[in-house]
Amino acid sequence: MKNYDYLIVGAGLFGAVFAREATKMGKKCLVIDKRPNVAGNIYTEKQENINVHKYGAHIFHTSDKEVWDYMNQFCEFNNYINSPIANYKGELYNLPFNMNTFSKMWNIQTPAEAKAIIESQKAELNISEPKNLEEQGLSLVGKDIYEKLIKGYTQKQWGRPCTELPAFIIKRLPLRFTYDNNYFNDRYQGIPIGGYTAIIEKMLEGSDVKLSTDYFDFIKDNADIAEKIVFTGEIDKFYNYEFGPLEWRAVRFENETLDEENYQGVAVMNYTDAETPFTRIIEHKHFENSVSPKTIISKEYSSEWKLGDDPYYPINNDKNNELYQKYLERSKQDKNVIFGGRLGTYKYYDMDKVVRAALDTVKAELSK
Repeated sequence: MKNYDYLIVGAGLFGAVFAREATKMGKKCLVIDKRPNVAGNIYTEKQENINVHKYGAHIFHTSDKEVWDYMNQFCEFNNYINSPIANYKGELYNLPFNMNTFSKMWNIQTPAEAKAIIESQKAELNISEPKNLEEQGLSLVGKDIYEKLIKGYTQKQWGRPCTELPAFIIKRLPLRFTYDNNYFNDRYQGIPIGGYTAIIEKMLEGSDVKLSTDYFDFIKDNADIAEKIVFTGEIDKFYNYEFGPLEWRAVRFENETLDEENYQGVAVMNYTDAETPFTRIIEHKHFENSVSPKTIISKEYSSEWKLGDDPYYPINNDKNNELYQKYLERSKQDKNVIFGGRLGTYKYYDMDKVVRAALDTVKAELSK
């Protein structure tokens, strides 16, 4: 007899949802994670009475009412609306691109004026078939918005000039001709009061949890511990890079505790010029209006990824997508392994899509 029905590798959102639903159905789950804490990249840690998003800002948003209702079992969400600011060499612009952005940039007032300027700039460039990201950006929004709010930020994010990046990275750039700074169009949005870690802890109630436990070390001595494995780590690593490693972008965070109540007046400020080395600054207290005489900020630096680094953003170009397909085909031979989450499926997921994927996966699994 196996000790568990499922060995779930990764105590992040996908693994926790799977564990929660499987446990409700009477299944016995062991959840392991190589980090010393649960919650994966949505881990929040209280410092100075502020819930700090240790692995980057996470704002929950969705139009999927079933997912929203599901998450509300575990927490109460506040009414946070994401309204980031772009800082271009000291010039401040509202994001997403909307009438507040255009009014500041061109000293105009009406949607008709904004549309006329953008169309005029696009017509001057006359780009019919964009060959790279720069031409794609210019063909969508014109020179002013591209140069000030897209070019430098994108080059920092991907670590190479926009002329060397494929056009498909920005298939579209939404332009809003209303005075609306709400970044997301989703019906539901907010930050869980008390942070994300408490949500995952509630989801994992009823499961056995082992932290600071590396799967590849653990499985050597526990090969028969479970009937099935739910693996939310890197799929290429699971197969010992049989076809070669998939490529990612990495992110580095520099955290500072400051002796002031309010550093930048907004939770998220993007630095869109190429000269500033970091991509953005997060001021964590603004996510929950935390009361503290101090504030904590995180500067984010995008960097090249190498084996052994934490992977953040998949580089979904043709080469990597073809490589992932090889691993996907390989995984179909393993009937007792389920891959999920961002790393297991080599896909960038918003949190609601992770929850949806986990619910669909566990439902399909438990209906067999």
